Amino acid sequence: MRNISYRVALGGIVSSFCLLAMFMTGVFPLLYLVLPMIAGVLMLIVVTEVNTPWALLTYMAVGLLSMFVTYDKEAALIFIMFFGHYPILMKYLNRIHPKALRVSVKLLVFNACMVSYFYINVYLFGLQDLLEAFEDFGKYGSIILLIAVNPFFLMYDFGLDGMREIYSRSLKPRIFGR
Repeated sequence: MRNISYRVALGGIVSSFCLLAMFMTGVFPLLYLVLPMIAGVLMLIVVTEVNTPWALLTYMAVGLLSMFVTYDKEAALIFIMFFGHYPILMKYLNRIHPKALRVSVKLLVFNACMVSYFYINVYLFGLQDLLEAFEDFGKYGSIILLIAVNPFFLMYDFGLDGMREIYSRSLKPRIFGR
């Protein structure tokens, strides 16, 4: 276990990069999903280098500050609802065996987060009228959203595993010299 100053410094650096990515959603609005994903990938560093409680503390700090700093509140919400905590949770989900059960649990977690995100987004940001204007499409919007994004989640999960491997094998030895 590393000393407290190392953990504070690493958490602060990762938090600042995460907040920079979240802030950039206001500059590049087309990247409102990609930049929270990048911020989530940065959380892998804290999970790997320090521990899960410290990563959760970093996630909560970034989530809270991103609600104030980020112009695009939808991007901040998607970070809070999924991209911020999933890389931390993934450490434990990857321990589930057999693989079919692991993928099912991951999909269940993702779908629960996305349905929560959808309804919080609709009712917090006042999109009820928009859903009602779409009639049947609006009623079934969350189901349509889930069907559309589940394949992308599986690609994201695979990519996140790859990023963790790249960090552990290539970047970590170059950065920390070990």
